[in-house]
Amino acid sequence: MTNQPYGGGYGYGAQEPPRTPYQQPQSQPQAWPGQGYDDPYADQQHTQQWQGQTWETQMQPPVAAAEETSYLPPQSVAPAAPAAFAAHVHVPEPAPVAAAEPEPEYGPATLAGNARITDAQRARAEGRSPVIEPGMQPAVLTAVLGLLLAGGAALGTYALLVPLVVLQGVTAAGWFRLNGMWPARQGIALGFLGALVADAAMLLSDRSPGVILGTLGVWVLLSLVLQLRSHADPDERMYGLMATVVAAALAIAAGGYLAADADAVVVGAVAVAAAMVVRALPVATAASVVIALAAAAGAGYAVGGMTSDGALLGAGAAVCALIGHRAASYDYPSRFVHFTAGVALPLAAAGPVVYTLGRMFG
Repeated sequence: MTNQPYGGGYGYGAQEPPRTPYQQPQSQPQAWPGQGYDDPYADQQHTQQWQGQTWETQMQPPVAAAEETSYLPPQSVAPAAPAAFAAHVHVPEPAPVAAAEPEPEYGPATLAGNARITDAQRARAEGRSPVIEPGMQPAVLTAVLGLLLAGGAALGTYALLVPLVVLQGVTAAGWFRLNGMWPARQGIALGFLGALVADAAMLLSDRSPGVILGTLGVWVLLSLVLQLRSHADPDERMYGLMATVVAAALAIAAGGYLAADADAVVVGAVAVAAAMVVRALPVATAASVVIALAAAAGAGYAVGGMTSDGALLGAGAAVCALIGHRAASYDYPSRFVHFTAGVALPLAAAGPVVYTLGRMFG
């Protein structure tokens, strides 16, 4: 034991007492909270660093490589003004960006979603007409189909049935697509089935025209029942009902060629073919309509035995064909519409008139 106080040192010239082999140097007392003890070795200690990947390290943006920022010159003194800073900093030229595809079908985003803008609405807003006529290629296809109807009628009933079935199927598909409903397989199939049922009923009843009205009434009722069972929105159900009924009506009405006399079918189909080709010529609309009616009347006169009845039948069929042509041109239709509704609607609309005028003129 020594007489030195606790925690004191040794005096001048004093020697440290010898240590035993197992005696360790005394450690510095630890500082407990509230004692205010300063650790003299605190600045020599190293804090533990976490080398793993944490959420914060994952969320931090990646540090750019040195070569990516090598174009920036060293800045020793901060510029005094933005102009001086711009003089020292090199701004890279913007890279060429590929032009984004235009999105003409949708408007700006709103809280209720993107407002859909149709091509017709955009055309009206820009002062353009929403009507685009099918053109010469659909007109040529209409003429070919009309000539097939005329040739089939001249050969016999069953020869007429083949191009007529093609006309009815294209009519149903084209009307649904014209109304923006595609794919609408059920409605197209329903309208086409109604046309086939009407054709079969006419063949069984010796081409009686009354079965056309009967089939049309049954198909309107069937379409109504099917739409009432739908779980769609009420507005969509009404829209689908009208499209289905009109498609079935047009396809069934085209069966008027099957009920009409063979000579009337030949005159009407040839007149429609001539009117559509002339209507597609690059002439002003009013002038092309007049010329098309004149061409149809002339074709009817020539094919109908050089009689006025043939000319009147041809002109009447051409009027209905022009109405169908106008319907297929409305509301910025697509190329598919032009090659379905644009081809079939002129002939389908003329079917009832061919039957009616053929009965009137004998």
